[in-house]
Amino acid sequence: GQLRGALDVFSTHDPDVVCAQASLCIDNTADGWLPRMFTAEYAGQFDVFLPGFSAMRLPLPLGGSSNHFRTQALRQAGAWDAYNVTEDADLGLRLARFGFRSVMIGSTTFEEAPARFGAWLRQRTRWLKGWMQTYLVHMRHPRELFRDLGAWRVFGVQVMLGGMILSALVHPWFYLVVTGKMMLGHPMLPESGSLWMVCWFNFVVGHAVGIALALISAWRSQGRVPLGSALQVPGYWLLISIASYRALWDLYTRPFYWQKTAHAARPVTSTHAPT
Repeated sequence: GQLRGALDVFSTHDPDVVCAQASLCIDNTADGWLPRMFTAEYAGQFDVFLPGFSAMRLPLPLGGSSNHFRTQALRQAGAWDAYNVTEDADLGLRLARFGFRSVMIGSTTFEEAPARFGAWLRQRTRWLKGWMQTYLVHMRHPRELFRDLGAWRVFGVQVMLGGMILSALVHPWFYLVVTGKMMLGHPMLPESGSLWMVCWFNFVVGHAVGIALALISAWRSQGRVPLGSALQVPGYWLLISIASYRALWDLYTRPFYWQKTAHAARPVTSTHAPT
């Protein structure tokens, strides 16, 4: 069914549509808290966020389990970068820079999420490191990026990749500063300064939007995502922040190191990309 759906995309869209991206969904939601949060995260990403980006003709960071390509365009764009540890996200941007588009299709591929924290942390570290690689590579020559994508799609890149990386790195510092201020007895009310007003506004609005997105995803998931997971998003974000700093260190010390993730009980060893 998914193959037929991808074929329909290529036969009914303009020739510049060269990739059909299906949704990804977690099928082991009942295995624990991490798979539940993973399910909510994927529902927001593939059922809400990416369809919106596709409708606005913005570049899509592809999810590797379920994308289908026009082979000629894939080869023209250079296919996958063997040195990027999230090579599909990079490819989505590269296709856009070649003037191609990726669209979402109404099909779902199911996959298993890590149920143990160690496996989840290794996988998320690799993902964040790869997104950092992708952002740095494509922002290496900003003028060329603007020439290839235009202002609107460059803005989309900043929101999707730059904003995601920056927010993961900055997020825990707000809690640390607030805790420190409380311990020292300093005021943190809006009238105590315009900077605190901006901080509290970002904190409240950012969490409200994140929880609202999770609630919308849960409502659309037809029972796959528990509604209670939406209220636990801030705690999950803190774990992502831990992975982001681990990814930053990994990017500096071993940028091409690919940590394999054991989703089942079998141990899987790490490997290196070709050098």
